[in-house]
Amino acid sequence: MLAAALRFRVLHPPKDWRITLRIGTSIVLIALGAILAFAVNADVPYVSLDMIGYILMGAGAIGLIWSLLTMNRSRVTESRTVQDPGTGATVHRSETRDGL
Repeated sequence: MLAAALRFRVLHPPKDWRITLRIGTSIVLIALGAILAFAVNADVPYVSLDMIGYILMGAGAIGLIWSLLTMNRSRVTESRTVQDPGTGATVHRSETRDGL
């Protein structure tokens, strides 16, 4: 039973998995950057670990803001109503697709 549920989950991921990956990746970048900037006291020649940490935190913050801004615009719905001239029947068609 558990194996079937896991197989279904792998084959049919949730529709918002892209947003979850973006937010999770941004948080990981922020955490790694903070560790490098504030917790590591190693001297590496020609490399500033503090600067790399700040760059990672900045990239994570930009990614987090971007993913939160695009979260609401990730789905586009178009609706159209047409009347058949031959029969007079009204047909309503709605189409939903991913945006950004």
